[in-house]
Amino acid sequence: MSRSRYSRVTGVAVHVPDDELTTPQLEDLLAERNPGFRVPRGLIERHSGVRRRHVAPPDRMASDLAVEAARELLRRTGHTPPSIDLIIYAGVSGDAVEPATGHMVAAKLGASCPVFDVRDACNSVLRAIHLADALITGGHHRTVLVACGEVVTSSIRWRVESQEDFEAAIPSYTVSDSGSALLLESSGTPGVLGHRFGANSAYWEASILPFVREAAGGFRGGEFAIDPIALAIGVQKLDLGVLRQPLAERGLGWEDLAVVCAHQPSLAALHWLCELIELPRDRAEVTIAEHGNLAASTLPMQLHQAERAGRLRRGDLVALVGVASGLSSGTMLLRW
Repeated sequence: MSRSRYSRVTGVAVHVPDDELTTPQLEDLLAERNPGFRVPRGLIERHSGVRRRHVAPPDRMASDLAVEAARELLRRTGHTPPSIDLIIYAGVSGDAVEPATGHMVAAKLGASCPVFDVRDACNSVLRAIHLADALITGGHHRTVLVACGEVVTSSIRWRVESQEDFEAAIPSYTVSDSGSALLLESSGTPGVLGHRFGANSAYWEASILPFVREAAGGFRGGEFAIDPIALAIGVQKLDLGVLRQPLAERGLGWEDLAVVCAHQPSLAALHWLCELIELPRDRAEVTIAEHGNLAASTLPMQLHQAERAGRLRRGDLVALVGVASGLSSGTMLLRW
C-alpha cells in the first residue's frame, strides 16, 4: 500500500444491552442470595458512585456486543465490511482463549480482512488506537476498525459471608456490559496528534481478574480482586507526567481541550486521578454513574456521549486518558 502520512478517528459507536440493573436492585439480589448476611444498603453507591449498570443476556458473547456497535458505526460512516482492511479487537473480555476474538467479530460482520487482538486491561482500546495509527501512518492499512465487547458482569461476586467480603467485592459491583467501535482512516490532515504510555508492572497483582484451574481440567475466569492499598501505591509510583506530556509538547493545557475522557472505575477514582494530574473535575466527561465501569469500552462511551450532547464537534481537541490494571497508563491527543 502507498504510505499515508496521517490518521484520524472518523467515527465512534456504542451498543448497550437492553437490560439494566440499578444499584438498589443489585443489593436486593445480594440479600436474596446471601440470607445470612445483612447487605449494607447504599454503601456500593457511596463507594463507587454507580447508580446503574448494563447487563448482557447470558447467551451474548463479547463479540456480539462489539459487532452491534460496529454495524452501527459502519452505517453512520457509510462503510461496508469489504472497505475495512484491518480489524483490531480490544477488550478485557473475549470469546475464547484461542482463536483471537477479532475472527468472531469479522465473521459476524462478513469482513474478510486480517484481524488481531490487543489486551491491556482497561487501556486496550487506547493501545489499539495507538497501533492503528502506526499501521496507517506507516502505509500498511488505510481503514482500521477497532472493536470492543465487554461482558464483565460475569465477574460479579454474588456470594459474600462478611462485611470484609462485601467491601472487597464492591469493585465487582460497579462493572457493566457494552460494545463499542471506532473507525480510523488515512487522512491528509493530522487526527492522532500525539501519545505517551507508561507502566509500573511491579504492581500487577494489585488489580486482577485471574484464570482459575478447574478440578476436572481447563480454566475458567475467576473473581475480580483488588488490593486497594497496593493499587494506590502503584498508581502514585507511575510517572504521571506521562499523562500530560502530549499536551505539554504542544503548549496545551487541559483547558484547551473540548473534552477529556478518562477511565473511571469509580467516581472517587476519577476524582483522585483528576487531582493527581491537575485536571479540573468539570473538564472530565463522566459516565460512571449511569453506565457503570465499562472496562475498555469506557473511553469510547465518553466520546460517544460527548458527541451526542454536542460537547464534541469535528475539529475539536480531545484527550483520552487511561490508567489500568497492570499497572499501565497513557494519554492520546486527538483532533476530532
